[in-house]
Amino acid sequence: MAVSAVPTKGNLINSKKSLELSTLGYELLDKKRNILIRELMSLIDKAKSVQSKIDKAYEDAYLALEMANITMGFCGEISRSVPEEDSLTLSYRSVMGVEIPIVAIKEKNGLDLDYGLYTTNSILDLARQRFEEVKTLTAQLAEIENSVYRLATAISTTQRRANALKNIMIPRFEETVKYITDALDEKDREEFSRLKVIKRQKQEKKENTEAE
Repeated sequence: MAVSAVPTKGNLINSKKSLELSTLGYELLDKKRNILIRELMSLIDKAKSVQSKIDKAYEDAYLALEMANITMGFCGEISRSVPEEDSLTLSYRSVMGVEIPIVAIKEKNGLDLDYGLYTTNSILDLARQRFEEVKTLTAQLAEIENSVYRLATAISTTQRRANALKNIMIPRFEETVKYITDALDEKDREEFSRLKVIKRQKQEKKENTEAE
């Protein structure tokens, strides 16, 4: 690796500071990456659990709806009475600077129905309950999957930056420090040798003068 720095004490001090900052930066990025990976792994485990639940919840919900259709006739007219969903809220939490979404659902009162009781039956109530469970699990899964994507992206970015410091910047500054240090040491040795020669010449001149 070519070093273009001029071997001066000022450049040596600056290079050592840059090396120190790069090393510290790498250590911080490595810690950040490890924390993000732990968070990611915990969410992946959680996603597997929610996914297994949501598959069963969808199956139960559509089975309940099918039974409601059988006992009441098709529920298309009743479905139009269901209002637009507005119970979802979105907020964020920060994990090492990564914004992780939090999806919350305002729970409804179990007796707060969107259809009349006179023309419906308990099987429709069960279908409604099952789809409420589906909605909750779907929101949880959406939160987890979005969080996993954000964390994976952040981990990849952090890894690239850490690799750049470890494999490029730190070795470059180490080589620069070594180059300047060696050059200054060589210059000091040359200066020391030069002073010794001058001192010897002066001593010889003095001795010659005294001999005369």
